[in-house]
Amino acid sequence: MIITVLVICYLFGSIPFSFLIPWSKGIDIRKKGSGNVGGTNVLRTLGPKWGALSIALDFLKAFVPVLITRSLFGVDLWVPLLAVLLVVLGHDYSIFLKFKGGKGVASTLGGFFALTPILGLIFLLIWFPIELTTKYVSLASLSGLFFVAIFSYFVDPKIGFIYSILFLMSLFKHRSNVKRLLSKTENKTDIVAMLKRWKEIK
Repeated sequence: MIITVLVICYLFGSIPFSFLIPWSKGIDIRKKGSGNVGGTNVLRTLGPKWGALSIALDFLKAFVPVLITRSLFGVDLWVPLLAVLLVVLGHDYSIFLKFKGGKGVASTLGGFFALTPILGLIFLLIWFPIELTTKYVSLASLSGLFFVAIFSYFVDPKIGFIYSILFLMSLFKHRSNVKRLLSKTENKTDIVAMLKRWKEIK
């Protein structure tokens, strides 16, 4: 049963909402912006409405199966932890996109809130100030994941171990972003300005 549940979690994670939403509008997100199959690229390409929907669905595709897994195997912490890992693996390496995918931040956050809500809140408390001041989504995301990985060891070493793996996975997927950050050529995303423009258009 455990293997079946984990396979289902991987398949849930593999659903490429950030690809399907633009695709439904005749857009291949892999050929737009950064080329990443993720909510931020959808946000930049299609605007706040569709970007927010993509991010929300990427969040929920982790939150829901991990929450269900937690209710089924609450005593055995390893199973819901592995569920988080498998969902994010599915997002990053989707079976429906020839094992390619996004960078997994929204899905990782969904797993955080399903399993350890306090650590999900810590992520957001780190993410928002960094993004709003620097406009670098990648820096905000990696910073949030790094500090959550550290704090998670104080909650439970098993959680710390898996969350550290999640941080390293994200760091690997963000390797091109890190290079651009170091060379000061990383793309900026001014979320506040985008929302203002969207309201004006409406």
